[in-house]
Amino acid sequence: MMSRSYTNLLELASGNFPVMGREKERKRFPRVMTVPGNIVELDDEQANSVTSENPSSVAGDRMIIVSNLLPLKAKRRPDNKGWSFSWNEDSLILRVKDGFPEDMEVLYVGSLPVDVDPIEQDDVANYLLEKFKCVPAFLPPNLLAKYYHGFCKKQLWPLFHYMLPFSADHGGRFDRSMWEAYVSANKLFSQKVIEVLNPEDDFVWIHDYHLMVLPTFLRRRFVRLRMGFFLHSPFPSSEIYRSLPVREEILKALLNSDLIGFHTFDYARHFLSCCSRMLGLEYQSKRGYIGLDYYGRTVGIKIMPVGIHMGHIESVIRQADKDLKVEELRRQFEGKTVLLGVDDMDIFKGINLKLLAMEQMLKQHPNWQGRAVLVQIANPSRGKGIDLEEIQNEIEESCKRINKELGRPGYEPIVFIHRPVSISERMAYYSIAECVVVTAVRDGMNLTPYEYIVCRQGISGAEAGSEWSGPKKSMLVVSEFIGCSPSLSGAIRVNPWNVEATAEAMNESISMADTEKELRHEKHYRYVSTHDVAFWSRSFLQDMERTCADHFRKRCWGIGLGFGFRVVALDPNFRKLSIDDIVAAYSRAKSRAILLDYDGTLMPQNLIIKTPSAQVLSLLNRLCADPKNLVFMVSGRGRDSLSRWFLPCKKLGLAAEHGYFLRWPQHEEWETYGQGSEFGWMQMAEPVMKSYTEATDGSGIERKESALVWHYHDADPGFGFSQAKEMLDHLESVLANEPVAVKSGQFIVEVKPQGVSKGIVAEKVFTSMTETGKQADFVLCIGDDRSDEDMFELIGTAVSRRILSYNTEVFACTVGQKPSKAKYYLDDSSEVVAMLESLAEATDSPVSSDEEADSSPRKIAYVSSFV
Repeated sequence: MMSRSYTNLLELASGNFPVMGREKERKRFPRVMTVPGNIVELDDEQANSVTSENPSSVAGDRMIIVSNLLPLKAKRRPDNKGWSFSWNEDSLILRVKDGFPEDMEVLYVGSLPVDVDPIEQDDVANYLLEKFKCVPAFLPPNLLAKYYHGFCKKQLWPLFHYMLPFSADHGGRFDRSMWEAYVSANKLFSQKVIEVLNPEDDFVWIHDYHLMVLPTFLRRRFVRLRMGFFLHSPFPSSEIYRSLPVREEILKALLNSDLIGFHTFDYARHFLSCCSRMLGLEYQSKRGYIGLDYYGRTVGIKIMPVGIHMGHIESVIRQADKDLKVEELRRQFEGKTVLLGVDDMDIFKGINLKLLAMEQMLKQHPNWQGRAVLVQIANPSRGKGIDLEEIQNEIEESCKRINKELGRPGYEPIVFIHRPVSISERMAYYSIAECVVVTAVRDGMNLTPYEYIVCRQGISGAEAGSEWSGPKKSMLVVSEFIGCSPSLSGAIRVNPWNVEATAEAMNESISMADTEKELRHEKHYRYVSTHDVAFWSRSFLQDMERTCADHFRKRCWGIGLGFGFRVVALDPNFRKLSIDDIVAAYSRAKSRAILLDYDGTLMPQNLIIKTPSAQVLSLLNRLCADPKNLVFMVSGRGRDSLSRWFLPCKKLGLAAEHGYFLRWPQHEEWETYGQGSEFGWMQMAEPVMKSYTEATDGSGIERKESALVWHYHDADPGFGFSQAKEMLDHLESVLANEPVAVKSGQFIVEVKPQGVSKGIVAEKVFTSMTETGKQADFVLCIGDDRSDEDMFELIGTAVSRRILSYNTEVFACTVGQKPSKAKYYLDDSSEVVAMLESLAEATDSPVSSDEEADSSPRKIAYVSSFV
């Protein structure tokens, strides 16, 4: 029996739950079917498809940016009547628009940092939309507590930073009520987006882990919506992520986006690994772009670290100069070398590790005692994270102990500042710091080093001799576990857990020659100034436009229940094979060619016993019995297996090992097709394959008469795929001068003679029929693997080569909805068998014995003509 919580969750996921808070009456978009097709499996009325067959004009494009918080500051008016709002200049989300075209309108959807009384919400919403183009989502306090402080901060945040809940007090245990609140909040955000959304002209860009299931709610309503998602936190490895009970729901929701962005390749690689291990999806890189094929849609993967807003930082520097804070700090730390740390107060920033490293440096290098000072700014935590009090007490105790042990009158080696520090004051600290130290044990991006570099560069137009008058030197000691680390090649990278190594890095940073510091600073500034937030957002928009370019060319359907919802996108010329259509064409035809693959087509791939069933054998015999039919089994299997399995089917043609061996109907002899019968290359290829087999658990070698195949179905998916790519390169190098082809397939790498393919088999069959005056006017070709694409490709060119006539009715069909050269698909092997059954039933009824006697010579001549 399903639990109440599961029942509620299904209602939430399908959109069938009461809206929290008030919602205005909105115009409902009509349900639109774009083209006739197979039944759309939509589970509720919320999953409407609002589409157009015409691309939107560029002039009409708008960008809707969705984030947990709007880029606004809010405070109650002094008379306590109403609210006062202003832009939050420090918000990264606000600066995203700088990378968009000037004429692109930008709307923001998000919650407010204050609790607005329900009576005031309509007035506030109207005011914000008119004055700031912001659409607020008002979350009830009880929902906010479970959604943000609960699921986001106690479950997702620790998990994404590699903290597993081994015990109840070490990370939050999964709480389904918090997950339901997360789903409810995302649903509420989707309603606010829909209020202002024009689905044909707008882009939607969703930000961060607070809204990871929002793409599903929007995609359910608008199957062609252009939508991107960017994750600003780390994405954990698959070993960590798969401990999350709702792991697949979140993955599938993210895949309803068109483009998914990450700061670093590591985070993207972890996401792709999760998609591979949990959903069986493989990614491909084409012309430098990474994409996941997901039910016919290509989901792009974007890897680009965010930058800072140069203009904003420079304006803050000018303000800091006016405040005279720099002069004050200069006097306070006169004669001292300042190392600076600026971090939020949470358990992942590694503040205590930094303090221990400073202590170690002063002990290892006593010459810095009395001269080097670590100023640590700890901003108050943004949420009610776990273990905050414990880590704060630990930091304060370390500061007291180090200052007592290594300090002296007039000198404290650690200056700990635990209060909100304005960005202007922060700039003043940057200006006097010889080095910035970031020792976070896990962090999404961390823009502190970028701010420091720009601040140390100074600003144009500053008075000569002032603190900001020109380029300066700067040094960075950064953890290798933060997102900005790969971008800062001149920084000293450290493992923050290694306190001794971090201490040595801090010593090196302040002991280095000034010329070296200046060169490193120049290199960093060149990168930071050119890769700012505008560059990042412009690049993301361009990739979103590229990824969505074919939205209005494909036919799209929404299918699936709850978070299993996805959009199936098919090429207009790629459609499901209609049984009625093919039976009608089959009945009209006078000469038919039927080419069938075996594994994955007539026989499901996941079965261990591969021998054909009595049903399949009977079906093949019925098809072969029709004198109008020439039926061939075209397989990659060896001829011994095919001969043994299909012994009862005397009139069935067989092509083994992708066509290297061919046996025509009613013949015992096998013919060989290939460039030669020398297989000395096997002695070169097999040792290579053996070495990879020994190193890859779950892999094996299949030796055929004409080919060698390396299988890795049972190996670890990620490792097997990596080994297969490496083996492919290795074999191509070793066999470069041999008459063989090395190809990869579905969990295989195969080496076979050149000129052997299933396409050649199809060509021989069609040519033989044409030469005997029995040119096929009906062709059915079915397969499921990459090797079958050779048949589909040959069929596509057969008419122009006059192997087939223009009047031939061709049904090239792949098994499964996937990119293919075939124009038709069937979902699985059971549908293939059902379709062949329909053809067999349409086969001509058996002739009388007299008629059979009269026609037998003609049948013999017809069969022998193919030899």
